[in-house]
Amino acid sequence: MTILSDYANRFSHIKMRREDGILELQFHSAGKNLRWSAIPDKEIGDCFAEVRADSDNRCVIMTGTGDTFCAAADPEDSAKAAIAAGGVLQFLNGLYEQAYRLQINQLDVPVPVIAAVNGPATWHAEVPLLSDIVICTEDTYFQDAPHFPQNLVPGDGVHVVWPAILGPNLGRYFLLTGMKLSAKEAYQRGVVQEIHPRTALLPRAWELARAITRHSDSILRATRAVLVQKLRRDMVDFLPNGLSKELVAALYGVATSNHPARGAPEDFSRRE
Repeated sequence: MTILSDYANRFSHIKMRREDGILELQFHSAGKNLRWSAIPDKEIGDCFAEVRADSDNRCVIMTGTGDTFCAAADPEDSAKAAIAAGGVLQFLNGLYEQAYRLQINQLDVPVPVIAAVNGPATWHAEVPLLSDIVICTEDTYFQDAPHFPQNLVPGDGVHVVWPAILGPNLGRYFLLTGMKLSAKEAYQRGVVQEIHPRTALLPRAWELARAITRHSDSILRATRAVLVQKLRRDMVDFLPNGLSKELVAALYGVATSNHPARGAPEDFSRRE
C-alpha cells in the first residue's frame, strides 16, 4: 500500500500538501515558475502513478508556482538528461515511454482532478486540460509552443486533447498556427469553466474540492472513471502512433542536422 510519506518529497519539481483527502500538487522549478524539461516530464508522470496508488487521495488539485503555469523550457536540464542517457538519440528514444506515462498515468488517477491554472500555459498545456475541472487566472492564455511552431510534430497527446476540446477544425488550426487562446476565449469555448483573480484562484479550487469530496469514495471513483473513459480510450488508441511520428521526425532532424527552431513561437493566427 502506498502512503503520502512514500512519495511526498520524492520529486524535485512538485510540492505537495494534503488535507481531508484533498491532495494539492504545486509544480515549480527551484521554487519558482515551472520551466519544462525532461525532468519534470518524467517526475509528473511518475507522480501521477503514486497518486493513483494512494487510496487516501480523494481529490487532486494541480497548480503552478508564481505567475505562470508553465510558459518556458529549461534546455540545460534537458541537455543534462541527454548526457545521462548516453546521447541525443538514446535520449529521444527514452522520451517515448516517458511521454506515454505522462498522459496515461494522469488519466489513470482514479479520483476527480481540478486544475488551477495560475497563468500562461504554453508548454504541455494539455496537462491541466486533462483535469475534470479547469479554472484559471485572468491573465492566463494557452498555446502549444513546443511542437509545430518549434519544428516538432504535435504527437505526444496534444493531437488528442486539443481537437477533443476545441473541435477538430479549430484544434488543428490551434496546433498549426501557434494560436494563443486567452482566458476569456478559453472560457467562451468551454476550455476553462471559471476565471478568477490570482489571489482567489487556489481558494476556489479548494472550495470546489471540498464540495466534491462530500461524496463517498465509491461515488468519486466511479464518477471519475466514467468521465474520462472516452478520453482515455482515445489516448490509448492514438498516443502511440503520434509519439512514433514525433520521434521519427525528431530523429531524422538530428541525423540531417535539421534541428528544431529556437526562440519563442509566434502566434500567426488571423481571426476576426
